[in-house]
Amino acid sequence: VISDKEAFNGLANSNVVLFAGMFVVGAALFETGVAKWIGDKVVSMAHGSEILLSLGVMLLTAVLSSVLSNTGTVAVLLPVCIGIADSAGFNRGKLLMPLAMMASLGGMISLVGTPPNVTVNTVLETFGEQTFGFFEFAWVGLPLTIIGAVYLLTLGRKLLPEGNRLIDDSAVHHEGHRHYKRSKQILSASILLAVVIVMATEIVPLHVAAVAGAMLCVITGTISEKQAYHAIDWTTIFLFAGTLSLATALEKTGAGSMIADAVIGVVGQSTSPYVLVTALFFLSGILTQFMSNTASCALLAPIGLQIAYGLGANPHAILMTIGIAASSAFVTPIATPPNTLVLGPGGLKFMDYVKIGLPLLLISYLVCVIVIPWKWPFYPV
Repeated sequence: VISDKEAFNGLANSNVVLFAGMFVVGAALFETGVAKWIGDKVVSMAHGSEILLSLGVMLLTAVLSSVLSNTGTVAVLLPVCIGIADSAGFNRGKLLMPLAMMASLGGMISLVGTPPNVTVNTVLETFGEQTFGFFEFAWVGLPLTIIGAVYLLTLGRKLLPEGNRLIDDSAVHHEGHRHYKRSKQILSASILLAVVIVMATEIVPLHVAAVAGAMLCVITGTISEKQAYHAIDWTTIFLFAGTLSLATALEKTGAGSMIADAVIGVVGQSTSPYVLVTALFFLSGILTQFMSNTASCALLAPIGLQIAYGLGANPHAILMTIGIAASSAFVTPIATPPNTLVLGPGGLKFMDYVKIGLPLLLISYLVCVIVIPWKWPFYPV
């Protein structure tokens, strides 16, 4: 269907390089103990209050996940949360479920927060469209994160059962006492801050900023070469690169246009923007509960773009809808690694995710319906 060169082109894509660089920069923050130190400070500020502790953990998770690996953020904060919950007699599930949910919500705030955001940008770039800015996703992600946090602190807490269930700690990594050098902590935090500022101001291309940050982390000794290689999630890299080739194949063979025409035939040529948002959101949102958010977004984004072209609609509105829906992985424990990480240690069950996640998925939909047509009109004048 496509040539060998086209099949492997994804590995040289600037956004794949961007993700690899950010994996290393994020790992430096975790390896030097900065993330754990911040987590410990947040816990100490809660003064033994379960509500304050939940709020602090959620805010911290959202901030870290907006620029770092969601999985890494949860993995670092998980032992901290478990330790304080057990010592204070708090319900683990009521602390760990919001931790996982906020990791997904916080990732929607910036370009590098979650793979679907980079995926939609890559598709736009491939088709010669203007890409989203580094913090442009925050128009949807920030209000969604705030509303999601309020929900998780109020109604969401009540949907979880009282008392601790049988706990499985086999997935928790209990660290012994490690000595962290303060100088390395300052360096890693400074490098991350510098990279984010450069990306936000777009002084240099994003992938250049990410790789420069990664190189600085190694050169300054905040992370070793071996740790840097291990920090890169190669599954995500190859999945992302491979699905870019799939997008190329869909375009080259006309399959994307064929599927788009079929969808347009169902919804109608003059369909309401709200009908389109609803259809695309729930198609992407349902897929992401059972498969990788990267894969579901990469599968639908090229088709969504062809639908936009077929309807004469704004491609940014459609791709933002698909990207946010793909990141709304709340309803099952297998939807995203953070959900899986808290399953055993939190004593959680499959239906707990359904009860908490379905309302959160609907909240995501409502925010998309309100914000996206306003910020990115479907049919610009």
